[in-house]
Amino acid sequence: MEKVTKPNVKSIASGKDLIIKQMQANAGDLLPKHSADLESILFIHEGECVLTINDEDIILKQGDGFVIPPKTTHQIKVVSDFKGIHMMPIAIKFEFF
Repeated sequence: MEKVTKPNVKSIASGKDLIIKQMQANAGDLLPKHSADLESILFIHEGECVLTINDEDIILKQGDGFVIPPKTTHQIKVVSDFKGIHMMPIAIKFEFF
C-alpha cells in the first residue's frame, strides 16, 4: 500500500458562498481518498496528476479542469510536481477514508 501524503493547501480567495484553495504536492505523492457533500471544481495550474473517481483514472494536465460531483469518492496521484486550484462552496463538508 502506498503512503498517503497530505497536500500543502492555502486559501487564495473567498467570498460569501465560495472559496478557492491552492493545493500543491510533489511527483509520486498519493493524496488522501475522500468525498464531499457538494460539487467542486479542480483546475490544474501546473504539473500532471491522475484523478481516480468512481474507479476510473482520468489524466489531468496543466490547463485541464474537472467538475467533481457531490458524494463521489476520489483520490489524486501526482505524476509531476503539481499545483491545483480547488473551487468550492464554503459550506462543503469532506469525509476522508
